[in-house]
Amino acid sequence: MTHDHRTGPPHLGSERETLRAFLDYHRATLAMKCEGLTDEELRQRSMPPSMLSLLGLVRHMAEVERTWFRRVFEDNDVPLVWSDEMDFQAAYDASSSTREEAFAAWEAEVATARRIEREADSLDLVGYQPRWGEEVSLRMVMVHVLLEYGRHNGHADFLREGVDGTVGA
Repeated sequence: MTHDHRTGPPHLGSERETLRAFLDYHRATLAMKCEGLTDEELRQRSMPPSMLSLLGLVRHMAEVERTWFRRVFEDNDVPLVWSDEMDFQAAYDASSSTREEAFAAWEAEVATARRIEREADSLDLVGYQPRWGEEVSLRMVMVHVLLEYGRHNGHADFLREGVDGTVGA
């Protein structure tokens, strides 16, 4: 891996500043885990039959960002990026994907999520989560997506180590 460019979350700050900073830290962590690898290395699977790869994680997190920000607060019917049937596992199959394609989708969804959060008057903004069939707050969405990143960045640690032996951060 290359130099750690992440900005650590503040030790003091408002709830919103803290959630925003932790989300951005984890987003940067996923990107850092993928730095310096070829498309082929990014597609390297953990172990059969799993489809899990670093590129698959990037694709999956694009779906997570889209599902929890865009679908909840802007367009309940927007389709997933890689599945017409709300199949979140479809994103893991990165066998024909490229860094350019996956990162473009992920970065676009992150930008949309950041805009939605930034434009919200408060963390109490309410949106409708179609998968659950109920209303949720922006606060809940930010915490949920943060937990998704934490979980999948743990997977990214192991995947990166399996590709080239790089460990840490």
